[in-house]
Amino acid sequence: MRIWDISPGYLNRQSLLGEHRELHAILSILALGKRGYSRHPETLRWTGCGPALAWRHRQLACEMTLRGWREQSPPLPLPPGGEAWPVVYIDEPAAQFALLRAKYVEREQGRIPLPRNAQQLWSQHKYSVLARDVPLYQQIGRELAGGQADFVELARLLTEQLRQPPSQGGLRNALQHLWGHVAELPPAPEENPADWPLCRLLEETRHRAMLHREPYLTSSTALGELMQWTEEPA
Repeated sequence: MRIWDISPGYLNRQSLLGEHRELHAILSILALGKRGYSRHPETLRWTGCGPALAWRHRQLACEMTLRGWREQSPPLPLPPGGEAWPVVYIDEPAAQFALLRAKYVEREQGRIPLPRNAQQLWSQHKYSVLARDVPLYQQIGRELAGGQADFVELARLLTEQLRQPPSQGGLRNALQHLWGHVAELPPAPEENPADWPLCRLLEETRHRAMLHREPYLTSSTALGELMQWTEEPA
């Protein structure tokens, strides 16, 4: 039983669907008091973090949507607890990349290539960070340029950044940067993209990026995870 902490974009189909099943199992244990795996380390670290576990579910569902799968699970039983995320890891984010690398030898890979170094890791996360914290975005860029970034520390920092909600202004800024990668790709929009609501701007960007296999965006965490913050209320 495992709930990964790194972006679902790194998971292959089997791992993504497997985490989705196990997340529902943990939520059932926490919300309904079921005893199976109630003392498992993964269950214990999510105790009191029900809303955060539900947000992790949204990350998984958004990644499924990006890959063209339909997420049809029943409504989540939400256990009591605050919005805090677990303060401990079973494996540090950097170690999770190593685990997946070993697991995926001669097997299907995830949507996002497993990062070989801090520079690649940053390029995959930069627009997710831009949506949340411009000064941090600039700081990490400077540290990488100066050769000061440590992969282990950066992996933890970026993983925890994706747990934070972006501001509306930060979200629009990041989506406009994403759109810049695909704006010249066909088909030409009939309307001015500046007038689109954020949900449509991301939808059009996703469609073009996946249709044309735009390499930078198809390897970006933002293409999937920002979807949860642009959804219109039902």
